[in-house]
Amino acid sequence: MHRRWPVIITAVVLCGLLLLALTFMVQAWTRIEAQMSVHGWIALTLGVVLSVAIGSGLMALMFFSHRRGYDDAVGRDEDREK
Repeated sequence: MHRRWPVIITAVVLCGLLLLALTFMVQAWTRIEAQMSVHGWIALTLGVVLSVAIGSGLMALMFFSHRRGYDDAVGRDEDREK
């Protein structure tokens, strides 16, 4: 039972920070009177999609490398030199 309290406290703090960030975002969004063109929306969408795709691809490569053991050889070579 004592192990659950840090998890609960962490979850509450993170949810609070998320709520604070969302509140700030909504207030900032409603105060701005600028308009974005269609080209701006296309550029924003492409930027977000490509950033998520690159990040996901790099994470997949990292997990693939770890599961195949490609990183293990690097650590063994450094230990032999010492």
